Amino acid sequence: MTISDSSGIALVGPGAIGTTVAAALHEAGRTPVICGRSAHEHLELRFDGGRIVVPGPVRTDPATIVHPFDLVFVAVKATQIEAAAPWLAALCHAGTVVCVLQNGVEQRAHFARYLPDNPVLPSVVWFPAQREADASVWLRGTARLTLPDTPATGAVLAALSGTRCSVEAVSDFTTVAWRKLLQNAVAGLMVLAGRRAGMFARADIGALALAYARECLEVARAEGAKLDDQVAQEVVNGFRHSPPDLGTSILADRQAGRPLEWDGRNGVIQRLGRSHGIPTPVSDVIVPLLAAGSDGPG
Repeated sequence: MTISDSSGIALVGPGAIGTTVAAALHEAGRTPVICGRSAHEHLELRFDGGRIVVPGPVRTDPATIVHPFDLVFVAVKATQIEAAAPWLAALCHAGTVVCVLQNGVEQRAHFARYLPDNPVLPSVVWFPAQREADASVWLRGTARLTLPDTPATGAVLAALSGTRCSVEAVSDFTTVAWRKLLQNAVAGLMVLAGRRAGMFARADIGALALAYARECLEVARAEGAKLDDQVAQEVVNGFRHSPPDLGTSILADRQAGRPLEWDGRNGVIQRLGRSHGIPTPVSDVIVPLLAAGSDGPG
């Protein structure tokens, strides 16, 4: 079966983040072609006050794509980029704008080998969404994306205009991306404890999280992020004030026995710290434990 679609938009990776964006597009009459590893007849997004069902099916074979698209959202994790490469080849022409909905600060570098000539837009995802046991996605906050202010960003702004997923374009994307990475890095502590956000109410965990956030902050500044001293405490406070049962995607992956995005969320702090001559004593403990939890052996 081949695909023919007039929306000009495709999405790869209908997980929690991908489903949220697909639902926002569908609700606005811009239903994307959805591509992924597992076949589903539809996607479902639930939120306070309602739900959106996105018609499928989710396509699982890149060979069924008959034409490229002008805009492709890629919502796979860093551990899944290589597996998604056949989709990129099938969906993209030379001018396709590729918006990467992925954690970290290295999205452009990760996709350069697969899309050397395409405009690749990194993004910062600011909303909590989680996959439920019935394969639906629960959106637990307002959907919002931040992108760098470039000419290519206009394609994403137009696609998501008037939808429940707002988009802002900023000139200093480096600072915003590193601010989010501090949050993602500290969330890695939940993997090691096997607990959700309620654990940050503990004084000892709060102290450890603050020390780690300050370590990350020093590396972020060395990379050009303009972040004030109080950001580290703000990150910790954010977890303390979250619902106690709020999880994170890396914790969900650990509980399911899947590979972890430990390098893009935590290892990057250690790697770049070393390149700048910045001591990273907390990372030097956390990163090997996350790596072993993800990759073994044992």
